[in-house]
Amino acid sequence: MDIGISEAARKKVADDLQDFLASTYALYLKTQNFHWNVVGPEFFSLHVLFEKHYENMAEAVDEIAERIRALGFFVDASFSSFKKRSSVSEPHGKVSFKKMIIELIKGHEAISRMGRPLITKSQALHEDITADMVIKRLTFHEKAAWMLRSHLAK
Repeated sequence: MDIGISEAARKKVADDLQDFLASTYALYLKTQNFHWNVVGPEFFSLHVLFEKHYENMAEAVDEIAERIRALGFFVDASFSSFKKRSSVSEPHGKVSFKKMIIELIKGHEAISRMGRPLITKSQALHEDITADMVIKRLTFHEKAAWMLRSHLAK
């Protein structure tokens, strides 16, 4: 593969993208779970919001995985790999709608924290395609966190 980026540089970016993929997938799954199970006075608005968010992340996991492949590396998409690599916690049992919102905010923020160094590293390695993709993903995650926070405002 000769795309103007060394194999070592491509490998560094692909490894970080694998973690980014795992966290995005974990948050996607958590959001879909909450979409199915949300109850309470804000049911409809949260049900719709969660759906919009998980649909966005469903497209994102495909884009992230395809970027790893475009860089020339295998995508380890097993549940066990995702669980090991993800920075997003897994929910257990029934959760109130307020706790759902808090959990999702934490997930979006975790992905934002993970993405910032990935942007810098990608740019330093002249891997601007990945940097651009991650910038777009952080735009989504930060907006999603803001929208969720607005449900907690008094």
